[in-house]
Amino acid sequence: MFKKLLIAATLAATVAAHATFQELWINGVDQGSSCVRLPQSNSPVTSVTTTDIACNASPHSSDGVCSVLPGDQVTVEMHQQPNDRSCANEAIGGDHYGPINIYMAKVDDATTAVGSDAAWFKVSEMGLPSSNPDYWATGALNSRGSCRDNCGHFTFTVPSDIAPGNYLIRAEVIALHVASSVGGAQFYMSCYQVSVGGSGSASPPTVSFPGAYSAEDPGILINIYTQLNSYDIPGPAPYGTTSPTVAATPWPTTATWNTALQPSTVPTQVPGGGAAPTSPASPSKPSTTPVTTPATTPVTTSRPSTTPVSAPSPSPTGQTASLYGQCGGIGWTGPTVCASGTCVATNSYYSQCVPS
Repeated sequence: MFKKLLIAATLAATVAAHATFQELWINGVDQGSSCVRLPQSNSPVTSVTTTDIACNASPHSSDGVCSVLPGDQVTVEMHQQPNDRSCANEAIGGDHYGPINIYMAKVDDATTAVGSDAAWFKVSEMGLPSSNPDYWATGALNSRGSCRDNCGHFTFTVPSDIAPGNYLIRAEVIALHVASSVGGAQFYMSCYQVSVGGSGSASPPTVSFPGAYSAEDPGILINIYTQLNSYDIPGPAPYGTTSPTVAATPWPTTATWNTALQPSTVPTQVPGGGAAPTSPASPSKPSTTPVTTPATTPVTTSRPSTTPVSAPSPSPTGQTASLYGQCGGIGWTGPTVCASGTCVATNSYYSQCVPS
């Protein structure tokens, strides 16, 4: 991880730690962002009690509704910048390690339903997927190094017995790199609008957002830089599935995403580097070429050192880092003073502006 973080620091002008779920695939067919409520920016939600925890902060409305059937393979796609579908960058940058959760909620009209009023049930999750405490679900999204081929994709199966109708899909990453204090966990989520066909009748038990999480849940208030032998994924157990078996191998390997057929647009550059919030561009159009159904590809990392981090040198006059932006670390040459919040070191190579 040290080597990766050092490279990231030296390339900070094009690195952003934040991200959004932007696109959807159904059985390997790209739907683009035609049925997603795109967030206003790529900044996280940090309070579990705000209504923003459901579908993000005032997301853009969408008239699109994607059609799925029970048993379909659905893939959500995450990237750091709006309309950047390139596989050249990590899906969520920096050391933003944590779990992935997928929820669904049956609603009357997916285009107008309010996420914080919906009744949600979890359909998929991933936390620490192996016996290796350094391999988080976000590593499966990122697929760093020579195995950079999952390109921000995470796939789940629509439950086979749920009733037909309109649903919202809530895709979520919880970044835990500064989660050792209350309010430090960062929630990145988007809601997709779908219509489920079939003739099922099941009505799974549900939770609410806000309400499903507490700021002091063991999977939310946690220091991930201690030795972890297990991890409690926040929220209820996924409906219709058993808890995944923890792999005995350090880096479980499965099939990979076919990046040769991945649509790509020009990345949005962040002036001055760091993790400046960005607003979404116009929704991307779907491609027409089916691809192989994606799965996860593990990535090799190593645990950060616990050596105390030296205070960063002062910023050049007038330069400040945005909230949640990078503000220090070995090799970092950008601003080291936060425009708001406090600069907190998570390891020797990465410091970030977080709310005071």
